[in-house]
Amino acid sequence: MKQPSGADLEVIIERLPPSVATILRDRGNRDGLLEVILDLGRKPEARYIDETVILSDREVSDDDILYVTKRISPFGGDNRAGIERSLHRISAIHNRTGKVIGLTIRIGRAVFGTIRVIEDLVLSGQSILLLGKPGVGKTTMLREVSRVIADDAQKRVVIVDTSNEIAGDGDIPHPGIGGARRMQVTSPDQQHRVMIEAVENHMPEVIIIDEIGTELEANAARTIAERGVQLVATAHGNTLENLVQNPTLSDLVGGIQAVTLGDIEARRRRTQKTVLERKAPPTFDALVEIQGWSRVAIHSDLTEAVDRMLRGYGVTLEERFLGANGEVQNTQVGRAPEVVAQERGGIRRREYHSVQTRQTTSKPPEPTTIEETTEDHLTQGQPSPRTIKVMPYGVNKGKVQQAIGAADLAVSLTDNLEEAELVLTTKSFYRRRTNALRQAEEAGRPVYVLRKNTTSQMHQFLTAITRKNNAHERNQDRIEEAVKEAELAAKKVDDSGQHSELTPQTSYIRHLQHQVAEEHGLKSTSSGSEPRRRVVMYRE
Repeated sequence: MKQPSGADLEVIIERLPPSVATILRDRGNRDGLLEVILDLGRKPEARYIDETVILSDREVSDDDILYVTKRISPFGGDNRAGIERSLHRISAIHNRTGKVIGLTIRIGRAVFGTIRVIEDLVLSGQSILLLGKPGVGKTTMLREVSRVIADDAQKRVVIVDTSNEIAGDGDIPHPGIGGARRMQVTSPDQQHRVMIEAVENHMPEVIIIDEIGTELEANAARTIAERGVQLVATAHGNTLENLVQNPTLSDLVGGIQAVTLGDIEARRRRTQKTVLERKAPPTFDALVEIQGWSRVAIHSDLTEAVDRMLRGYGVTLEERFLGANGEVQNTQVGRAPEVVAQERGGIRRREYHSVQTRQTTSKPPEPTTIEETTEDHLTQGQPSPRTIKVMPYGVNKGKVQQAIGAADLAVSLTDNLEEAELVLTTKSFYRRRTNALRQAEEAGRPVYVLRKNTTSQMHQFLTAITRKNNAHERNQDRIEEAVKEAELAAKKVDDSGQHSELTPQTSYIRHLQHQVAEEHGLKSTSSGSEPRRRVVMYRE
């Protein structure tokens, strides 16, 4: 990847206090510099990719902060400023009177080649949503997307640049965006208006947007997509699960609603009558989770991924990364739900674990779901279910005990957060964001919310959570037994040289058994038809 020139970095260094600028120049390692922190009364810091360095023993003074603010553009409504024709961003911290007492100076870079891992996706014309934690390179990747589509694909690209982070500060955009055009936004709360204006006034084929974060912006994005314009954007969140659980941004993936099924359909699905489903088609065709500078995970079919997630099924992602030789490598990664609970009126927290599979270019097998193992083959000879400890908060304990007793559920109540596996509260209490609920979430305890404090809702929730918990435990036991069987079979093939046929399993478990065979240097294939399909191991 082509890195930015040292001259571009010098633009920001020369605007720092002389004592700080001199030390930065002497240190070198400019390519690894991420941020410079100037906080009043504290020592200045430089944050690199792998370390944080104190730049001076002298504390930052009012004069140091004033020195910087006089040499940059005025701060906007989002407390961000920049330097004309550069990509660097300066964010301010104010005291209660509005005085600037701290500066975060983030180094902006136009790095070519950052989208190699998703270039085919970008040039396919699909609308793409990028997710990732702060500092992982979302904006850098978005800038390169703009240049590649405008210059290489020769399409009309318009960037809606709210904080001037994509194309830099000033009226003339940074050359890092290539031939793309840039529309500036006067105030962050007007971004949705500029998004619509871009479509109506400038006939773009592609619109680029950084940080969709409000309901109005999500609605504007849907309007753009419905007009046939390719949309490439970033949003707050690290994974698709974060987005689905975010009530403000879930519309980007189609929106979530509670639906009551008929008796026949509920039996067919082997689920409760009230389920969560997608309201509409997702705004985006694909979603990219940025995991690092050269590693991403891709949901190539966002519609299918959301639907499977809402039904409690596992989802399969394509993970891409740059290998040691600079070539794009890909693997398939399955995410199977550990706990899935749904409650009338909303979606609650979900926890996932990942299982990495062998590298493949063919369509990956479907992972086993909890529904597939709840009733098939797993109902006989099982030990008593483990008791789930629930902490009721703002919920009528008498009604909870009544719901537990009526259905004879393996649930016990506790007032101790350390003992509790989950917290059950009501919608009104959750909206208050009390200290107890914040402590529960910080401690990693899932918080489930009931719309109403009624026995029927408690019964529905407790029945669902115990059913899923018991099914998950049985499923885990089955997976462990199947993997152990595969290990023994692999050893048998190694010793005897003869093929070994395993017990019939679901597609997801067969996939894990294929991986065991590959780890032992053996070949494997699937034989038979469902539900008797099984893995056969052999030596080539």
